[in-house]
Amino acid sequence: MAVSMRDLDPAFQGAGQKAGLEIWRIENFRPVPIPKSSYGKFFTGDSYVVLKTTSLKSGALRHDIHYWLGKDTSQDEAGAAAIKTVELDAALGGRAVQYREVQGHETEKFLSYFKPCIIPQEGGVASGFKHAEAEEHQTRLFVCKGKHVVHVKEVPFARSSLSHDDIFILDTKSKIFQFNGSNSSIQERAKALEVVQYIKDTYHDGKCEVAAIEDGKLMADADTGEFWGFFGGFAPLPRKTTTDEDKIADSPTKLFWVEKGQAEPVDTDSLTRELLDTYKCYILDCGLEVFVWMGRNTSLDERKVASGAAEELVRGADRPKSHIIRVIEGFETVMFRSKFESWPETTDVAVSEDGRGKVAALLRRQGVNVKGLLKAAPAKEEPQPYIDVTGNLQVWRVDGKDKVLLDASDHSKFYGGDCYIFQYSYPGEDKEEYLIGTWFGKKSVEEERASAISLASKMVESLKFLPSQARIYEGNEPIQFLTILQSFIVFKGGLSTGYKNYIAETELPDETYKEDSVALFRVQGSGPDNMQSIQVEPVASSLNSSYCYILHNDSSVFTWSGNLTTSDDHELVERQLDLIKPNVQSKPQKEGSESEQFWDLLGGKTEYPSQKIGREAEKDPRLFSCTFSNGNLKVAEIYNFTQDDLMTEDIYILNCHSEIFVWVGQEVDSRSKLHALTIGEKFLENDFLLEKLSRETPIYIVMEGSEPPFFTRFFEWDSAKSAMHGNSFQRKLAIVKNGGTPIVDKPKRRTPVSYGGRSSVPEKSQRSRSMSFSPERVRVRGRSPAFSALAANFENPNARNLSTPPPVVRKLYPRSVTPDSAKQASKSAAITALSASFEQPPPARQVIMPRSVKASPERPKSTPEKSTPESNNKENSISSRIESLTIQEDVKEGEVEDEEGLPIFPYERLKISSTDPVTEIDVTKRETYLSSAEFREKFGMAKDAFYKMPKWKQNKLKMALQLF
Repeated sequence: MAVSMRDLDPAFQGAGQKAGLEIWRIENFRPVPIPKSSYGKFFTGDSYVVLKTTSLKSGALRHDIHYWLGKDTSQDEAGAAAIKTVELDAALGGRAVQYREVQGHETEKFLSYFKPCIIPQEGGVASGFKHAEAEEHQTRLFVCKGKHVVHVKEVPFARSSLSHDDIFILDTKSKIFQFNGSNSSIQERAKALEVVQYIKDTYHDGKCEVAAIEDGKLMADADTGEFWGFFGGFAPLPRKTTTDEDKIADSPTKLFWVEKGQAEPVDTDSLTRELLDTYKCYILDCGLEVFVWMGRNTSLDERKVASGAAEELVRGADRPKSHIIRVIEGFETVMFRSKFESWPETTDVAVSEDGRGKVAALLRRQGVNVKGLLKAAPAKEEPQPYIDVTGNLQVWRVDGKDKVLLDASDHSKFYGGDCYIFQYSYPGEDKEEYLIGTWFGKKSVEEERASAISLASKMVESLKFLPSQARIYEGNEPIQFLTILQSFIVFKGGLSTGYKNYIAETELPDETYKEDSVALFRVQGSGPDNMQSIQVEPVASSLNSSYCYILHNDSSVFTWSGNLTTSDDHELVERQLDLIKPNVQSKPQKEGSESEQFWDLLGGKTEYPSQKIGREAEKDPRLFSCTFSNGNLKVAEIYNFTQDDLMTEDIYILNCHSEIFVWVGQEVDSRSKLHALTIGEKFLENDFLLEKLSRETPIYIVMEGSEPPFFTRFFEWDSAKSAMHGNSFQRKLAIVKNGGTPIVDKPKRRTPVSYGGRSSVPEKSQRSRSMSFSPERVRVRGRSPAFSALAANFENPNARNLSTPPPVVRKLYPRSVTPDSAKQASKSAAITALSASFEQPPPARQVIMPRSVKASPERPKSTPEKSTPESNNKENSISSRIESLTIQEDVKEGEVEDEEGLPIFPYERLKISSTDPVTEIDVTKRETYLSSAEFREKFGMAKDAFYKMPKWKQNKLKMALQLF
């Protein structure tokens, strides 16, 4: 597309050079930039152009252009905004995606720029702006819709505006009410609270009360009565009627090509890429989305005409929700490409910097700084592990349905025909953190892969489902795994029963590594804390000029250095040599001056490559909410995500391309938790972003409250938020009422550690990988006072089976030491005596470790685990049963919910002797106002078990805890 000086509006010169937002308002049909202090303020009588520039990890800049049309804007201004958007795209090189945004029906991507919401104000530049701040506060009623972003619309202040399906915010002079329709979801209610906080801060200077009103609770409290008083008293809500705005355009997909301003239908039975001509513009009408596709060789005027044709297509009262999205050939969105039955991986489009280059030249002549307009060089960064490397590591090899514990000296030696399980514990903020994972060799058998998943599931269960989990395939190891092992060697063949049986059945040659055979290893890595040796075929074609190699037979050892290697690479070879062939003198070989003996061992000299073997690069992370039902996975992208977008009732996938994370909220039901790994596998299989994701991409499963640092690094993370009680709505309500701060007494963070290598903190740097857990260390935290005393009578810390470290229980509400805590010991003894007489072990529960649906059956209980030689020890057996009882006792927490509608208060405010007692509660049932977790901590059992007891037993326990 030719770019001339007349195509460049002066207001757009220099736009899009750095990451961030830029906004122009259309005034007299010209774009006028507005100050940053006014970003997010829109007037209903105006049209705006919004440019979002994103800096990608590749170094390039991505542009998204939106033009927003207020409900009262004139048709001429709306047309000017559409045309100016096309011109802005031309100024940016013709690569931006362009979106039409209509007030009240904005895209989620647009709203994500202005979280938590936008509330357009009446007026505009033509009619003169209203200054609400100078007027007396007016009571207003808003309706809120949306689970991930919130569409806010002001509605008439009348009872008839309310409904059971939506959430409403009543903004009065002294108090903000949120009315939760009975059919609204918890997630929608939580998101609406962010709007309440915004209104509180914006229109009340953060100084007003907030109240939540539940639909159907009638006159339950003073706030409810006050709310209905604004509407003249309570009355049943009217049944919601369907309006034109509620209708969704549902029509078959149609393709049009634009000729002389008219949309002409294309006669075709199926949509294929070949239908699109680079010299034409097309309109793809999908109902809710209307795409305008512009060929690279179309003129600016042709693109403007095509945009006008699309506007005409959706104009009318029957399509208020339709979005117009304009894409350029070669830069189509995933959603657009997914509408076609076939779309080639690459097209014959000559994509160049021509457009940007011409624009840049024009701007340079005007003295404009064009830095950033052209594609920047990719920033080369060494990947960081973001995990403490001073922890304790254990590794097992899977053998059939069992696992065999490896000696510390063999932790880093894996075989490509085997499967392995690893467990790594490391210091977290206020507790020990765990990472449990499986590693599958390229030639491992399916049965042992399934066994590995099943065995890892049991390990996670024994640690109360708190560890993060990893599924890793050979050749796709993430940096965290490699750094934990530090030195990683992959041998050919296998030692497991499954691999040997496979070799015997298929009559294939056994290539298992032997020290006296000819073997060739490629050495790679970034330093002593991250180095690998991979056994490859012992032939010359396996060499590569970018690597160093170790070659040996029974009597000789050679090291070979490619011409493109560095001194750091040579150092890694020496270190790896000490592990593969220690105490043997090697014969150094440089590329181009090798000895005959060297080539003889490789079977002769042949050609070999010189380009470094590439690994999947980490891309800009993208977050998706997931719905998994009947084996089908549906995802919805969350744009410009933050930690607040992670709802405790849902499962999310964070896609980084080189690895994916499956985040599981605490309130997710047990059945869905079962499928966490399957959800990750389905995401890779479906390849929703059409980016050719490998099915062997590493998958991490992250449980809420136990997020590892290599996950939280993608957010501005606040650990206190993930440590809160209750559902998403209850948590955010507590934050809003507390002035925006999570109500959690959180311990101070540990001294920061170095994620790039060993810790620089003296006391941590002296920790040893091989150190065992101290016998004096508290093995299980978080038990109830009654159960702790019971367990102490049977538990012998010296008889602990050290092949599996003890479980560590995360405290949802970590508390600092208070004066009352000193009294807890005496109370614990009393509670122990009372509860021990009637506390019965609960029944065994269902395993809720996320695992693949294709896992193999559990191994019989009679099959001994080869890694636990002390399993016959009686003391250890008793200790194991006590640990199992602890797990079974604690798990019932999720089985009984708190009584619906009752607020939750901390124990210190509910007890009789409290210095700050709670008022307006039923004092005969103080225990019902405790959260499920705190109830268990104090009483040693779940609420349902407590209420099954005789009344006299309940009262004795309550008296011991000063609740009666």
